Amino acid sequence: MPAEVRSYFRDVDDHLRTVTERVANFDELLTTLVDATLAKVSLRQNSDMRKITAWAAVIAVPTMGVGIYGMNFDYLPELHWKLGYPVVMSVILGVCFVLYRVFKRNRWL
Repeated sequence: MPAEVRSYFRDVDDHLRTVTERVANFDELLTTLVDATLAKVSLRQNSDMRKITAWAAVIAVPTMGVGIYGMNFDYLPELHWKLGYPVVMSVILGVCFVLYRVFKRNRWL
């Protein structure tokens, strides 16, 4: 090979290595950005799932109370008591309020 062609190929090889390094750096940067975005999305999904779970727990309490009293048993002690309904409603609302406060304090809501 003539000397001028060798010089040309050395120059092309140098440019090729530079471009290859740049592409590798961009690839690493893109991978890092994708990982960061996926971590952010995962964090947001976890936060949303906490909120959904907390609200499901709060709603489960009245559902359980209504389920028990909706079975039409005649031997539940509160059925023939004059203050049975207000006491049961107060207990259900109190438990819901306590759950709400606990979840709010723990930043789930």
